[in-house]
This record gives sequence, structure tokens and C-alpha cells, in this order.
Amino acid sequence: MDIWFSDEHTDNVKLSIRVEQQLFSAQSEFQRIDVLESKEFGKILVADGDLMLTEKDEFIYHEMIAHVPMAVHPNVEKVLVIGGGDGGVVRELAKYDTILKIDVVEADPLLIEVCRRYFPQMACSLNDKRVEITNEDGLKFVRAKSDEYDLIIIDSPNPFGPGEGLFTKEFYGNCYNALKSDGIMVNQHESPFYKEEAFQCQRMHKRIRASFPISRIYQAFIPSYPSGHWLFGFASKKYHPTDDLDDTAWMLRGISTNYYLPRVHRGVFALPAYVEELVKDVE
Repeated sequence: MDIWFSDEHTDNVKLSIRVEQQLFSAQSEFQRIDVLESKEFGKILVADGDLMLTEKDEFIYHEMIAHVPMAVHPNVEKVLVIGGGDGGVVRELAKYDTILKIDVVEADPLLIEVCRRYFPQMACSLNDKRVEITNEDGLKFVRAKSDEYDLIIIDSPNPFGPGEGLFTKEFYGNCYNALKSDGIMVNQHESPFYKEEAFQCQRMHKRIRASFPISRIYQAFIPSYPSGHWLFGFASKKYHPTDDLDDTAWMLRGISTNYYLPRVHRGVFALPAYVEELVKDVE
């Protein structure tokens, strides 16, 4: 019997993956969480019917959202991760011995426990002594912070439902206030390819630019995500994402990666023409 999981990208497009078995399914206070086993992508994490990540390509997303800002900021000691209950971002941040504290704010405690059990290769650093996990709404948490973090990484779900508050102008303004004078904020920025998500990209970029003097978009290619073409936002009070990149200093850290490299870093800020047009419309 053939079993397929289909992730709906638009009303007219779906990505279908053959599934061997369902490993877990439960409804938390916030969402339905499923873990599926597939031959091609390994284990798949699904929330409310949407594919969140797969074992096979999660490293691309997590490396690109974590190492880009870490290679630019010269002295990151305290980091806030909003979302990130799967542990993938923390795994990458934990590779830096210069980081002293990582605050993880994940609203759904069940998500964390599911990932500890079924995705240990991602959740492996959640037990790092530098990590403190808070089960709270990220919007509420960051509102109470001021001049505290060198880096904020917003590893948020889609801009609908429970995570919608993490895409507002108020939220980005609160992140600006929570950062130190030379702080950086990075967020997942959706895909520019399909019309509805392209609109979300524009809206996020416009709202972030209202708070940060430096705001750029960069890209990565993640096979299991809608269209495969995925964007991230880089917002900073001081540092430029390519002008202030120190290739040599990052390479000397000896950090092991499977996707990120400084030469890739420089390239991902060179956007295709259609994405430049999207950005230009709101700039």
C-alpha cells in the first residue's frame, strides 16, 4: 500500500513524499504535531499539516540562519532564539565557544520533547549548559527586554495562526530595542516564488526596514520547502552583511559545516532579478 504525505504549496501545487510509517501524532495546546518516516527525506516534522523540516535537508536552513550573522558580528556573547524548539539553530550556535548564553523561547513544550526523541541530531545541543529554554510567546518575551542581546534569530513558523505575532511591525521594533547598540537580527523570510508568499516577503521587509538602518535579504535553496527557493532577512544596527564579513576570522574558528562557507555567504546576497524587483517595490 502506497502512503504519501502532501505538503500544499499553493492551491495548485503540492510536494508529495512517499511515507513508510507514521512515528508520532499528537495535538498540543498550540498545534498538531506529526513525525513521519520517509525513504527519501528521512524523518519529517509536520505541524498542522505543513512540512516544517526533514532530516535530509534541515542542515541548509539551520546553517544559513545561524552562521551568516555569526560570521559578520565580531563578538557575539548573548543570543536570543525565538522559536527554534527543534534545536537545529542551537546546534549551530553551540559550535561557537565565544557564545556565553543562548536563550530559546519556544511556546510549545511538546515540540521540544518530540524533537529530542525523534530528531536527536538536531536537538543534541538543547542540553548545552549555555542554553536556557523558556516556554512563552516570543512577542511577550522580547517586549520586556532592552539592550540585552548581540544577536536575535527568529526561527518562526509561517506568518499565519499562532506565529502571526512574530511578523508584526511592533515585534520587529521590540527586537530592535532588545538588541545592543551593534546587534543583529536574522529571520526566516519565506519564499519569493509563489504570489502569496512573495507578498509576505514584501510585508516583512517593509516592516523590518522601518526599525533597522541596515536591512538586506539573502537566499538559500532548500529542496523540501515551497519552490525550493527560500529567503532570510538580515537586519542590523551597525554591521553590513558583506562589507563587515571577515572570511579569515571565521575560517580560523575551524567550524564544520555542510552548506555554509564565507564564499557562499558573499554570493547569497546577490539576488535574482525577480527578487530584487520584489524588494524594490517596498523600498
